[in-house]
Amino acid sequence: MEQLDLIEEITRNDGSRYYEISNIDQNGIAELAADHGAIKSVRILQLNIPRTKALIEYEKYINDTYDLQTLTNEDDWKNPKWVEWEKPKGKILDAYNMVLKANRIG
Repeated sequence: MEQLDLIEEITRNDGSRYYEISNIDQNGIAELAADHGAIKSVRILQLNIPRTKALIEYEKYINDTYDLQTLTNEDDWKNPKWVEWEKPKGKILDAYNMVLKANRIG
């Protein structure tokens, strides 16, 4: 299970932006995805975000729902596949928004 501890801003190829709660490994995958043209850019906005109940709930959802790529897997960093994580309405979207609000993002 990966711990999420930072917030980044992702710029899609169409120029639209969104925030993601991530970690340094996933940020590295995002940087590689930008290098490969899957997204336009990524930048870290906040490091070491507090481990709140909302963060832990969102983190569990991400770990349970997605097969996270890692920089320790050569296939992942040679051919990064960009997946924009869904945030279903209800407790997951609420937890995501709570983490952003607590960190004064958005």
